Amino acid sequence: MPKVALTTLGCKVNQFETETMEGLFKRAGYTVVPFEARADVYVINTCSVTSLGDRKSRQIIRRAHRENERAVIAVCGCYAQVAPEEIKAIEGVRVVLGTKERAQIVDYVECALREDGILDGVGDIMQAHTFEDIPLYDSPQRTRAFLKIEDGCENFCSYCIIPYARGPVKSRALSHIRAEAEKLVRAGFHEIVLTGIHLGAYGRDLGGEVTLADACREVLSVAGLRRLRLGSLESLELSPELFALIREDERFCAHLHLPLQAGSDAVLRAMNRHYDTAEFARLIEGVRREVPGIAISTDIIVGFPGETEEMFAESLAFVARLGFSRMHVFPYSRRTGTPAARMTDQVPEPVKKERVHRMQALAREKTTAFEQSFLGETLRVLFETRVDGVTDGLTDNYIRVYVADDLPSGTLAAVRLDRLYRDGVWGSVVRVEK
Repeated sequence: MPKVALTTLGCKVNQFETETMEGLFKRAGYTVVPFEARADVYVINTCSVTSLGDRKSRQIIRRAHRENERAVIAVCGCYAQVAPEEIKAIEGVRVVLGTKERAQIVDYVECALREDGILDGVGDIMQAHTFEDIPLYDSPQRTRAFLKIEDGCENFCSYCIIPYARGPVKSRALSHIRAEAEKLVRAGFHEIVLTGIHLGAYGRDLGGEVTLADACREVLSVAGLRRLRLGSLESLELSPELFALIREDERFCAHLHLPLQAGSDAVLRAMNRHYDTAEFARLIEGVRREVPGIAISTDIIVGFPGETEEMFAESLAFVARLGFSRMHVFPYSRRTGTPAARMTDQVPEPVKKERVHRMQALAREKTTAFEQSFLGETLRVLFETRVDGVTDGLTDNYIRVYVADDLPSGTLAAVRLDRLYRDGVWGSVVRVEK
């Protein structure tokens, strides 16, 4: 049987899409091998959020060609969508697909195995208005599964290439979401994470009568599901219906990832974000009032063009006041094709690096404070892995908990949180749930 190797750069949505393509190859009779192995076909699912992602994609393509010069190299994903000519110029590339047509990737590859030349399946993503619904035919062995229910984004933040790579909002049908959730639960997954490029916009293209809350209800209605978690959301898109579901169903994780991006109003305006700091703060206060104890994590970009030291100090102070449970901190990356890349007041790299360090130090401080606030309490933990006699898993509000007990993956237990430990806390099992 022919051998195929797949690899992913970028976000959880990309990872999910790679898993669906892996399933398509397995159904077609291919043997999936590690990407480092010699294969007949290499599939690279690229990311283009930053210029670093583009560079890594090119490096991986060249590495695959060195491993087997006769192999068919198929490149898909965001970088392939926005820069197909760059991809086609790299030696060894035989298939370029972008962010649609992935359901036909096996057909493209098999055509490339028979014929010479480069097959280009990249089309105008702005004309794609239907969700590319590829079933997950194969289930990787993990406790947590990602379920993509939305694609596309129409926010056009000034720093972001993704709307040009993914096109308009496209939502998965509720019946298909439920069918996939049922399949994942039957396959042994205990937690489902709903993901999308602009998850909070789910249903917008379906006439506005279907919302993210409806998608959550569909998944929560699946018998045997133990947990539901949401991927990244825009704060402006939270609804009373979502809050009610989180409060009323203990399976719905009390954890929201709400990207702030900057704590300075001037920077937010330059980013073309659709809120200011006062509005964001009110929204966070409302979330905590609706769901006490909820974990709120965020993304922060530092060193955006025009960000002065005073603006950065405003961001530090604002972030410190909000007290996020976790923060993902990124230096601004100049992305060709976006308005921000054309701004003249770019921040020097050494300055960006220094600001990243300061914001990351604050992030560690706030994560520690959040975890400390739960010491002595008993929370439910879904355990995932066991290494060197220690089993670890996550609370529903995303605290990693370690215990000395030998618990199988997928065990749900009530655990008392005793002390800080590694990147989370050490706990004692109080009760294992059936």
